[in-house]
Amino acid sequence: MRKTQPYAFIMPSLLLTLALGVYPILWALRYMFYDYPGYGSATYVGLDNFARLMRDAEYWNSVKNTFIYAGGKLVLTLPLSLILAVILNKAFRGRQLLRAIYFLPTIISASVMSIVFFIIFNAYNGMANQFLMKYHLISSPINWLGADYAMLTTILIAVWGGVGNYMLLFLAGLQGIPNDLYEAASLDGANAAQKLFKITIPMLGPVLQMIVMYAITVALKGYESIMVFTGGGPYGKTDVMYLYVFKQFFPISADTASMQRFGYGSAVGFASAIIVGVVTALYFYFSRKMDKIY
Repeated sequence: MRKTQPYAFIMPSLLLTLALGVYPILWALRYMFYDYPGYGSATYVGLDNFARLMRDAEYWNSVKNTFIYAGGKLVLTLPLSLILAVILNKAFRGRQLLRAIYFLPTIISASVMSIVFFIIFNAYNGMANQFLMKYHLISSPINWLGADYAMLTTILIAVWGGVGNYMLLFLAGLQGIPNDLYEAASLDGANAAQKLFKITIPMLGPVLQMIVMYAITVALKGYESIMVFTGGGPYGKTDVMYLYVFKQFFPISADTASMQRFGYGSAVGFASAIIVGVVTALYFYFSRKMDKIY
């Protein structure tokens, strides 16, 4: 009985993992070699889906957009999250409330968040344009969802939604830094910037490495809020890799059935996973190299 009891405890989780994790992956690995519209019989096409992928300008445009989106999100989110974590790590009245406020966007549904921001950034009667025009910061409404500003607006929304999550991770890392180091630095006359770059960031090294790697993978795979906010438009300006994969399985179109491409979508999903894996591996390799140097 004692020998089988541990397996009985893990069996429900194992079955769910196999059914919802392993089986869909194996299913996609098989059908990426088929022409399969999601119904009827599948036709074996070999490597035709991958040949089509290499010629697919829309997909490679989504890859380019993914790196722009991920880069902008990381450059803005991580420094802001670290600064907020350092500030909220200090003892002062109301810090718990502020922590909760900054973390709140993380638990809000991506769909709800995107709809709210769609209303805020509406070009005609959105609150963003009304505020800017009221204080004479702009003379005419800005089309935040147009080709010129759609990606910037999408990145800002992603920063708002993710900063609280990374702030919490940084706070967890800051708890492990002895306060004696800051007290000794204060006695030596170090200012806040010197403490940040000479104590905080070096002591956060291992934690920072994992947070950045996690942030890279999340940014490269993110698409939910973009799907609701812009749908990848206008003219593919905000289309990202995994949104493009989603569209192959569930096209955002009235004529959905005629546009479903499960076989091609599986090939696109596999290629996108390889790209994310390569980027993550390169980051991990170079970060380990930097550890050995320093």
